[in-house]
Amino acid sequence: MVPKRIITDKLPSYGAARRKVMPRVEHRSHKGLNNRAENSHLSLRKRERMMQGFRSVEGLQRFTSVFSAARNLFV
Repeated sequence: MVPKRIITDKLPSYGAARRKVMPRVEHRSHKGLNNRAENSHLSLRKRERMMQGFRSVEGLQRFTSVFSAARNLFV
């Protein structure tokens, strides 16, 4: 299934790559058009940012199990 159009931000290399891979697909580049795709990944990015401060996944899991219970009390 070939998409009708590709929406990206204004990075110039996207246009060149698209012309090489999918030359017949419409390409629209605009600052706000791909917000729906970007916003769906926000929760993942928050988790990634939080994980950077921990040495191991186990340490992160211990912290989040305690933190989520405390957070539910205050929110």
